[in-house]
Amino acid sequence: MQPVECGACGNRVLVEKYSSTHTSTQWLEDAETACAEFRAAAENGTHSMYVRTCGALNESIDEAVAEGRLGESHRTVPVSGSTAEVRPY
Repeated sequence: MQPVECGACGNRVLVEKYSSTHTSTQWLEDAETACAEFRAAAENGTHSMYVRTCGALNESIDEAVAEGRLGESHRTVPVSGSTAEVRPY
């Protein structure tokens, strides 16, 4: 996972990009405290577990990919019945 900083609020998260549509994000702080979009949703009664994403953070992740600061990762999984071989996921 690679650190990415949100261009809007400065919050830092860890990101793994598996494809153009599959992104894994690990928050390092409480989302409702660290992120203005999540905080605003919580103030309106929608807590972070029900908010799909932060638009500003998504833009920062897309920018990191476009600039080459965040590359696509390739997961591997064991081949059934063998611990020696792996195949791309």
